[in-house]
Amino acid sequence: MTTPSIQTIGNIVSTWGEGPIWWGSQLLYVDINGKKLVRLDPTNGEETIWEIGERIGTVVPTDKKNEVIYAGDTGYIRFNLETQQKTQLADPEAELRGKNRFNDGKCDPAGRFWAGTISMVRETGSANLYCLDSDGSLSLKVSDVTNSNGICWSADAKTMYYIDTPTQQVRAYDYDRDSGALSNARVAIDTAAHGYASSPDGMTIDAEGQLWIAFCHGGCVVRFDPIRDKELQRVDLPCIETTACAFGGENLDRLFVTTGIKAGYDEPDAGKVFVIDGLGIKGTPAYAYKG
Repeated sequence: MTTPSIQTIGNIVSTWGEGPIWWGSQLLYVDINGKKLVRLDPTNGEETIWEIGERIGTVVPTDKKNEVIYAGDTGYIRFNLETQQKTQLADPEAELRGKNRFNDGKCDPAGRFWAGTISMVRETGSANLYCLDSDGSLSLKVSDVTNSNGICWSADAKTMYYIDTPTQQVRAYDYDRDSGALSNARVAIDTAAHGYASSPDGMTIDAEGQLWIAFCHGGCVVRFDPIRDKELQRVDLPCIETTACAFGGENLDRLFVTTGIKAGYDEPDAGKVFVIDGLGIKGTPAYAYKG
């Protein structure tokens, strides 16, 4: 196994970078506490920033040009990158404003946008995972969550993987692409049993069906086999708050990792985007919202 190379890319320093997703030929990600949406072109280092004015936990592309949907303080919002017009699509936890906000999420193979909330007051079981269908309807998918985080689907679209961070587990669900229904919940990976005291955060899946998990407070991304609950590879980064990861680049063989700033830590590259090259592994394409 060759030793991968690790470097930062771009100049922007996020307070809490999150939600990277490769779309077209560029990386989209958010700075939650900075209330920003960022687009990064790795070929020339060009960066574009949109000041959103609220904390956003995740962003996904749509099948329309210059349009994305994000989930944040005020729910699901359609956002035009050119006009910066915002259109609210759903806000299921409006009554919990200030206590809960939307956190991580992604689109499934059918083009639905799944996003979950986090309890900012750390009230166990007070958050949820929702799904915005392509017809605009919203449904509750998983309740009794505390910190909704990484989510992805297997290549055959038969399994959904999902992290509720305080459990330190990756759950697997049987997933029905046609209906979006979940069943047969089970633990695929128990990160605590692998010796990780830090928190599993954002997650992606590679072309071989293995999961890559960024460990918040852990300074690493780790590759796991979710079928055998086996650790396969670990890459350490010089930043303790590694928050999420996504494969990108022309061949989907570069792993981009967002990070945050830990108060009291002297880390020169904290808050930057890192890129890991030389893994010899490819990711899978992202899905856009189809509504």
